[in-house]
Amino acid sequence: MLDFLRRIVQEVSSADSLDTALKMLVGSVCEALDVTVCSVYLVDKSIPQQDELVLLATKGLREEAVGHIRMHFDEGLTGLVAQRAEPINLDNAAQHPRFKFFAEIGEEELKSFLGVPIINYGKLLGVLVVQQREQRRFNDDHVAFLITLAAQLAGAITQAGASEDITKLMRGERPSRDYIEGLPGSTGVAMGKAVVVYSATDLEAVPDRPVTDLEGELESFRQAVYAVVDDMTTLNRSMQDVLPAEERALFDAFAMMLEGGSLIDDTERRIKEGNWASGAFRDTVKEHARIFEEMDDMYLRDRADDIRDLGRRVIAKLQFKEDGLPVRQYPEQTILVGEEISAVQLAAVPTGKLKGVVSVRGSGSSHVAILARAMQIPAVMGASDLPVGLIDEQEVFIDGYGGRVYVHPHEALRAELTRLIDEEQQMTRELLELIDLPAQTQDGFTISLFANTGLQTDINPALSKQADGIGLFRTEVPFQIRTQFPGEEEQEKIYREALEAFAPRPVVIRTLDVGGDKMLSYLPVYEENPFLGWRGIRISLDHPDIFITQVRAMLKANRGLGNLQILLPMVSGMSELRQAMSLIQRAHSELLEEDCEVSLPPIGLMIEVPAAVYLIGPFARHVDFLSIGSNDLTQYLLAVDRNNERVGKLYDTFQPSVLSAILAIIQGAHIHNKPVSLCGELAGNPMGALILLGMGMESLSMSAGSILAVKRVIRGFTREKAIDIMSRALTMEDGSDVRLMLTQEMEAAGLGGLIRAGR
Repeated sequence: MLDFLRRIVQEVSSADSLDTALKMLVGSVCEALDVTVCSVYLVDKSIPQQDELVLLATKGLREEAVGHIRMHFDEGLTGLVAQRAEPINLDNAAQHPRFKFFAEIGEEELKSFLGVPIINYGKLLGVLVVQQREQRRFNDDHVAFLITLAAQLAGAITQAGASEDITKLMRGERPSRDYIEGLPGSTGVAMGKAVVVYSATDLEAVPDRPVTDLEGELESFRQAVYAVVDDMTTLNRSMQDVLPAEERALFDAFAMMLEGGSLIDDTERRIKEGNWASGAFRDTVKEHARIFEEMDDMYLRDRADDIRDLGRRVIAKLQFKEDGLPVRQYPEQTILVGEEISAVQLAAVPTGKLKGVVSVRGSGSSHVAILARAMQIPAVMGASDLPVGLIDEQEVFIDGYGGRVYVHPHEALRAELTRLIDEEQQMTRELLELIDLPAQTQDGFTISLFANTGLQTDINPALSKQADGIGLFRTEVPFQIRTQFPGEEEQEKIYREALEAFAPRPVVIRTLDVGGDKMLSYLPVYEENPFLGWRGIRISLDHPDIFITQVRAMLKANRGLGNLQILLPMVSGMSELRQAMSLIQRAHSELLEEDCEVSLPPIGLMIEVPAAVYLIGPFARHVDFLSIGSNDLTQYLLAVDRNNERVGKLYDTFQPSVLSAILAIIQGAHIHNKPVSLCGELAGNPMGALILLGMGMESLSMSAGSILAVKRVIRGFTREKAIDIMSRALTMEDGSDVRLMLTQEMEAAGLGGLIRAGR
């Protein structure tokens, strides 16, 4: 059964259309379970707000019924499975009160019935049904097999359906749905040409792309193959004293496979049929790997991984020119698309060309989403159904408010999306009128608005005019876009630029905060649970050499300016704080001994670990200020991995439990007369800023693009009204209730146009 399960999942996952995938599925299930009939019914997505199933594939029933047999969830046994979202196993289906006979499908002689729901990320996709002529109840093994199969195939069926929709759009046909759904990452609406970026280590992420120069593409492929053959030969020689001859034979085998035969011939055929070298070789490698995986011999099955490794090596060579520069060119309106976008891939797009980001993995709180907000470009995260390989160089519209991706939208939809873009531009023009006005409530309470940044390109006159300073300078960004740790002089230059641009206004520079979803390519860390692992201050304390170098650079950059403040991330206890403070003192003493006149700046602490909420008193006695990192604090309080699209919708900073924790931190800081700010994404959310105003927060730090919208909200309310709104929010039971109340208050204040940015 396990072999059958593995084979069926592989077959369906590799199908190029939903129709092909479902035909493979029903045939394989009939063979695996030795049943008379297997059928797949899927929810009809083209009929919104209506629960209706349609028969889309069958083995054993009449083929002409496919696409014609429909039923609501309250009809028949299949509808009952969908309605309950649980398996139904009957030895005599006709005797059940929900049985409905369809004369046109040929099920007169069928007695046994087993149906299981197909569910993906909590959404019902359809029902998988098997039937048997004999009157018998399916045993537990059959039920378990079908449930397991349905669970494993849900994602593949969704992907196949999305791929078919995209293919229909390219042919000018109307798909079953207009968009691919993801999660809001960065607000805004954008249109442009999709540029798919991928890692050579991920064969599945390699996109399709039409060939424009056939001979040039064939030559590029051959050169890449020659380069890998040379690598294999070099590796073989270098391992002579390390590995025995029989182990090194694998390198010879790789070289032989690339010097001729079906691996090369099939790829060149695919190139001639119109797919570029990387896409053609990807398909050839997948086909050959699948052949090996279907073999009975365990040793031969394991060779499938060797084939994939070979594929990754060749595709890596195809990504770069001989001079080491990437082959990829970026259009003027680039929408960057990938399985998982990195900071390096964002930085690679020339300034001004990047208009939007779409990532298959991640959520609205992922690091790349935060960077997109800092760059003021729309982003959609967690678009797990998106067939990345099909949309390279296609026209794409993205809605960062609703978390939707539109490929080749029809005219009516295009007009609506264009209207949204125009509306957003009009709102931006209106907000610009607030630049020279203070962030002051209607009853005279002023709140400071700072900017979050980490990109040197953000440090510009426009930002300097809008912000009261920098509330969070993310030093990990300069580290991420390099191939090695930046030296002391290089870091000093980076920090000096930020300090000079805002002097005498404060610039809060956070010490290195990597780990979790912010990894360094030159400091690889592989952990089962990276968000609870080696990250933030933990890495700095384990590597005092890195930490002291960074602190020295900050102190030297502050000479003659005096507006530096240092912020320590991810501190969970007093021992960590004491160690960090001791190292800062050491860096300061070293510089004084070197006759470098530097002053010790204010030191602050990020409150982002639940334990820190209960240590405000001790922390406040040892630091100069506190800063709430609401992104991680929310993640840890709700036990929700904010980078996981499966649970991304559970991540909600408006949950009353999260708001209560934030209020406790603010009150604790005020008791000890220590300034407190909030630098998470909640600060840049107009509705979130309203809540924080009511809590007594005196400064907020946010992405540059949010400053004017937040200022508009602050100027639209009295502080007394904000306190009332906050008090009511804390009595509510769920984040959705808080959002509804905030929406109503914003609309009543005439600020309905800002609501989308707060969702």
